[in-house]
Formats: sequence, C-alpha cells, structure tokens
Amino acid sequence: MNKLNVMLLGAGSLVLAAGFPVVAQAGTVKIAYIDALSGPFAATGQAGARELRHAISKFLEGKEVAGEKLEVEFLALDGKINPKESLVQLQNAISQGAEYIFHNSGSSVAHAIVGALEKHNKRNPDNRALYLNYGAIDPSLTGSKCSFWHFMIDANVDMKVNAMVDAIAAKPEIKKAYIIGQDYSFGKAFSAAAKRYLAQRRPDIEIVGDQLHPIGKVKDFAPYAQKILRSQADVVLTGNWGADMINLAKSIKDIGTQASIYTIYAYGAGISGVVGESGLGKLSVVAQGHINPANTPEWALYKDEFLAKHPGNDLINERTVYGVQMLGEAFVKAGGTDPLKVALALEGLEITTVSGDKVMMRAKDHQMQMPLQVMAHVKDGIKYDFDQSGYGVRTTSTVAFESNQLDSVCEMQRPL
Repeated sequence: MNKLNVMLLGAGSLVLAAGFPVVAQAGTVKIAYIDALSGPFAATGQAGARELRHAISKFLEGKEVAGEKLEVEFLALDGKINPKESLVQLQNAISQGAEYIFHNSGSSVAHAIVGALEKHNKRNPDNRALYLNYGAIDPSLTGSKCSFWHFMIDANVDMKVNAMVDAIAAKPEIKKAYIIGQDYSFGKAFSAAAKRYLAQRRPDIEIVGDQLHPIGKVKDFAPYAQKILRSQADVVLTGNWGADMINLAKSIKDIGTQASIYTIYAYGAGISGVVGESGLGKLSVVAQGHINPANTPEWALYKDEFLAKHPGNDLINERTVYGVQMLGEAFVKAGGTDPLKVALALEGLEITTVSGDKVMMRAKDHQMQMPLQVMAHVKDGIKYDFDQSGYGVRTTSTVAFESNQLDSVCEMQRPL
C-alpha cells in the first residue's frame, strides 16, 4: 500500500481515481483540500494544492502507523473563497470519506467550515472530520470562536502583526503609518491588531490612514496608492494577499512612494516579480519560513526536490509542511487515523520540523506556536528566487518561539 492516489478536481467537480472504493480501507486516509482553484485567487489555491500534495508524499505516504504503511488519497476541491461554495465542497469531501480537511484562503470560509464541522461531528460521531487550517488566520478562530475540531497550523494575525510591529518600533525614523487591507474578517483583524500594537509599542506613531477595500474586486489600486502618497506615511502595513497584493504592489510601484512597506504575503505567486527593483530596501515580509537561507540540509533537499518536480513554480508555504509533519506524528501517537484520537494526540504535540524549527500545538486553543521570520525583499545573495524574476526574500531577523506566545480567550467545548 505504498502509493499516493491524487484526485485533481476542476471547478466544483469531484472525480475519484478509477478502481478505488469510496469508503477508506484499513491503512488508508483521505485528505481533502478546499481552496480557490479558479477565479482571481486561483494561482494561490493551485500553489497550495501542489505544495500540500508534495508534503503528503514525503511525510505521510508510506508512513508506518500501528504496524501498517499508510496510504493517502487526496481530493482537491474548488471552494472559490466563497463560504457557500466551500461548504458544498466540504459536504462533497465528507461524502467521499475525507477525514481531514486542509484549507488556506479566506477567514470567512474558515468560520463557515468550523461551524459546519461542529454540527456534522456532533450528529455523526462515526463519521467525523478534522479541519487543519494553514492560512485563514483571523485570531477569533483560535480565540472566542475556537473549536475542538479546528487546528490552526499557521501563526494567527495577532502573532504576525505583533512581530511586524516589533520590527517597525525599532526604527525611530518612522513617525506616520498607513494601514490598508481587504474588507472581511481577516482584514479587519489585521487593522485592529496593527493599531493596538502600534499604540502599545510606539504611541508616538501617527496613524494617517486606515483603509479597507473589497476583496478580489479592485483591479486598479491607483486611488489607494495616491492616498498613501498624500498621507506622507513613513510605513505601510498590509495583510493583502494573492491578486489584491499584486495589484496593490503595482500601484504603489507606479506612484513611487518612499514609504517602507511591511506585509505578510508579499512574496511569490506573481508578487515578487511585480515588485522587482522598486521593493529593494523598502519591502519586508513577516512570516514563518526559512526561504533564504534554507535552515537545514534536509530543508534545502526538500525544496530542491519540489522545484525539480514542479519547474517554473515556487515553494512558499512552509507552514503546510509543518502541519503535515505534525499530522503524521499524531497518527503514530494515536495509533491510527481516527479523527477524535488524532485530535487528542495533536494537543500539546511538539515536533522539530524539517527546517529545524521547534513548533508546538497548544492544547488550550489549537493554535500552533512557532517562530516567525522578518524577511527583506532582495535580489542578490539568494538561492531561491520567486516568479523566475531574480527577486526573493532573505531572513533578516527571527522572533523566537518563546517570544511570540500570546494569550488566548478560547473556552473550548470538548466532545468528551
């Protein structure tokens, strides 16, 4: 049983690999991926599917669990970053026997999945599923709206903005800040965190703009860029991602602001190539990952194998690898793949990732604790660029695991 059965789905359709049963056999686990495989954010979703499949093939497929080698079947479903579409695909995945749901884009989608799984798992104790979220990072998902069936395998907004503001606060020349983001739960959480942490660390910094825009609908950000220029901001903070980050970067580049720009997702997926020369000395990214340099020989080998298998593409979601590695160790600890037992095994689980980082799944709120890196947009001295552009990011500082553990208000309702 040592093979990975990949079932690639188009826009909303589900195709099972011929000859394979719908009900998972002993030693087989079905993993579904729900994200945008079409529309304006398709590049982000398709990249996530590639990276998740590769991580599964390296760290789950063939892994020995309770004396038996694991076989994985993978479903890729187009949720279009739409809560209703994603819930249709969630039901589609569960009806095909998926026990583990991976998802990246859209906190509004994440809230919908959490609510649906709470109801489904309560009503169907013999057919439960677990949600592993590696990119929808509204802090309420592991805070006031936490769920036993949801695990965030990324740092949430508060954790990332906390690290971002630490870096900004260390620059006394910054006196004015402009915040811009997408108008939904994630963008609002980013704005709230930015204002809160700036007030705590640098109350002298004036907020000269706090702008939300429709998600995925703005093609020309020139009016927003003009507002940034007129504000005379010294720094721009944004959580924009995907097409919205590309289009914002284009307009800021065209306007020519001298402000520093701090982001979460401004690398890869077309963004690095667009930013190009204009981002040198200006653009910083706060994220998890050891892109340049690769932190261990094992991580460099993993990246090289992925890039050789997927020429012309980039590897940008290190957190996906963290989550898949941790899930595999939870399978071993639980002695199987039953979602309830695996959820309990995940709680408090600590591993050292292939990139050498210590990460831990906090039991209280199911929020993964991890170090974060501050990275600069650069051209020289890097092995791994993005968009085949010659531009990439290089780590300039690290926020240690122990320094970024924020309190949680989660009061989890447990199924036991």
